[in-house]
Amino acid sequence: MVASVECASCSSKKQCKLNAELAFHIAGLQGLDKPIVWAFPEVLVCLNCGFAEFALADSPLKKLGQICTDDDLPGSDNLAGAV
Repeated sequence: MVASVECASCSSKKQCKLNAELAFHIAGLQGLDKPIVWAFPEVLVCLNCGFAEFALADSPLKKLGQICTDDDLPGSDNLAGAV
């Protein structure tokens, strides 16, 4: 448990840091010809509301930057804007 940081979503202090395995891929048909990018970050998960946050290391972040084009970036349904 991580007690010193409050959840960015609900302000709960009931959080846990976990190891994760993430496979990033471009959604839809345009992603079929692009590689999957694997990342293994530590994820801080709020055990109250489920909000999770993590940071990517340089290597997977660089790979994502190489495979993502402007056409791959979502418009109004961009989830990053909801945070």
